[in-house]
Amino acid sequence: MKKDMLHSNIPKMALVLATVIWGGSYVMMKNATDSIPTNYLLAFRFTGASIILSVIFNKSARKINKTYLKHGSVMGTALFLAYTFQTIGLKDTTPGKSAFLTAVYCVVVPFIAYLYGKEKIDKYNFIAAGACIAGIGLVSIEGGMYISRGDVWTLVGGFFFAVHMITIAMFTGKKGADFVTLTIVQFMTAAVYTWIMAISFETFPTGFGTDTILELGYLIVFATAGCLLLQSFGQTYTTASSASLILSLESVFGVLFSVIFYKEKVTLKMIAGFVLIFFSIVVSETKLAFLSKESVTEAEKVKA
Repeated sequence: MKKDMLHSNIPKMALVLATVIWGGSYVMMKNATDSIPTNYLLAFRFTGASIILSVIFNKSARKINKTYLKHGSVMGTALFLAYTFQTIGLKDTTPGKSAFLTAVYCVVVPFIAYLYGKEKIDKYNFIAAGACIAGIGLVSIEGGMYISRGDVWTLVGGFFFAVHMITIAMFTGKKGADFVTLTIVQFMTAAVYTWIMAISFETFPTGFGTDTILELGYLIVFATAGCLLLQSFGQTYTTASSASLILSLESVFGVLFSVIFYKEKVTLKMIAGFVLIFFSIVVSETKLAFLSKESVTEAEKVKA
C-alpha cells in the first residue's frame, strides 16, 4: 500500500486540496477574530476538530497510547504556537499578507531539517533565504521603514509552522504510525493549551451572529479537521521539502480569496514582494532542477 502511494499523485492532490481550503480560511479567520478572542477561536477549532475526527475515525482514536501521546503532543505544541502567533498577527494585517508571510515556513524547513540531520543545505537554500527576506521587506515594510506588529507575529507563526512540518515528517514516517491517530492527539494537545490560555486571559465571547457561526464551522470542519488530516496523509508519502513546496500554493489562494472576498488592495510593491517570496520557495524546494541537467544532478546529490 505504502509503495503504491509513493508512486501515486493522490498524496500530492490531497496537499493541493488543503492549500485551496486553507487559502479561503484567511478571510474567514480575519472576520471571525472581530467577534471571537484569539484563544477561544482556536480552542473551538481544535476541540471541534478533535471530536469530529474521533467520531469518524473511532478505530484510530482507540489506538492512542503513550507513544502516540508523546509524539502527538510534540506536534500539537508546535501547531498551537504556529496558529496562535498567526491568528494574533492576522488582527493587525490583511489576509493576503498573512498568507504570504506565513508561507516563509517553506524556506525555513530545510534549515531546521539540517539541524536535525535530516537534510543538507546548499547555495540554493541561501539564495532562497535572501530572496525571501527581500520579499518580506517589500510586503511588510511601510512608510518610515517599520514592519507592523501583525506582520512580525505572522512571521513568528510561519517559523513554528516550519517546526510543525518537521515534526509531522519525523513522526508520521515511523513504521506502523497511524497519521489519523497522530492528528487527533495533536488537536487534543493544541485544544488543551488554547483552553488554558483562553480561560486565563480572555473573556468568553457571546452573541454569535449567523456569519460568525458559519465562519467557525468552516474553520473547524474544513480548515482544521479536513486540512490537517489531508496534510498528515500527504506528508506520510512525500518528503517534507516537497510537501512544503506544494503547500506554498496556500499563499497564492490566500491572496486570491482576499482580493475577491475581502476586497484587499494589492499594490505593485506587494506584488513584487509576493513574487520574490514565491520565487524563494521554488528555488529552495526545486534547486532550479528544471532549468538544466547540471541542476538536476546537484539536486540529486543534495537528496542523497
